[in-house]
Amino acid sequence: MSERTEDLEEGLAAWRMPSARQEAAPLRADTPADEPVGDVDEYAAALAAVPAQPEPEADDEPEAAAPSPVPEDVDLGAVLEAILMIAEEPLSEEFLSSVLERPRSQVRETLGRLSAEYTGDGRGFDLRRQAGGWRFYTRADYARYVERFVTDGASARLTKAALETLAVVAYRQPVTRGRISAIRGVNCDGVIRTLLARGLVEECGTDPDSTATLYRTTTLFLEKIGLDSVDQLPELAPFLPDDVTDIEEDEQR
Repeated sequence: MSERTEDLEEGLAAWRMPSARQEAAPLRADTPADEPVGDVDEYAAALAAVPAQPEPEADDEPEAAAPSPVPEDVDLGAVLEAILMIAEEPLSEEFLSSVLERPRSQVRETLGRLSAEYTGDGRGFDLRRQAGGWRFYTRADYARYVERFVTDGASARLTKAALETLAVVAYRQPVTRGRISAIRGVNCDGVIRTLLARGLVEECGTDPDSTATLYRTTTLFLEKIGLDSVDQLPELAPFLPDDVTDIEEDEQR
C-alpha cells in the first residue's frame, strides 16, 4: 500500500462530525450555559396563556363617549340658562331632564325659580312656559321698543284676510284649502302661502277622501299668541251668529 493511501486511511479514521468537534471544543469563560433540556420556557407559556384578541375590522368606528350627567355641585340654574339662551324653540321639561339626567321635578322647580327671579328683578327678558316648553322672551313691558328695533319702521302686521284664514286653521285643523275657502267664501291660496312663509301654519298630511293637503298651526303660532296648546283657544260660541247651525248644515249639503 502506498504512503498516500495510508495517510488517507488515517485521516478518515480521525475524522469526526463538526457538531462533535464543537462539543468537544473547550468553552470560553464568558460563554453562557445552555438551558437544561426539558426546562419550561416561562415566557412562551405566559404568551400562550393570554387569549388572542380579535383584529378590529376596518369599518368599525370607536363608540362616542356617553354624555355625563350634571354633577350635584354644578348650579343647575346656570346650566339651564346656558341651554335656553341658544334654544330656537321652547324646550320641554322632559327633554331637559333627559339631557341633564336630573329629576323632572327638580328641573321644573329650577325653571320656576329662575322665572320668578327675573320678574322680581325687573329684567328686560322673561322665562315663560309656552307651546309645551320653556324659552326666553322679551318682557311685555318693553315689546314696543323691541318691535321698533326688529321692524325698523316697517309694518309686520297680518292683513285681515290672513287673520281670518289663520283663525279658520286654528279652530278647524287639520283642514284643507278648499274647506278654508268654503268657510271664508273667497279663494285662500295666496293667504295660505303667506302664512306658510311666516311659519304660522304648516302641512300635515293629506285628506284620505280628497287627497288634498291638510294644514295646521305651528309652535310659532302658539308662541305668538302666548298659549301652551290649541286647547287653550277661547270658545267661539259667544262670537258666532245665532244662525251658525243653519250655515253649517248648508255647507255640509
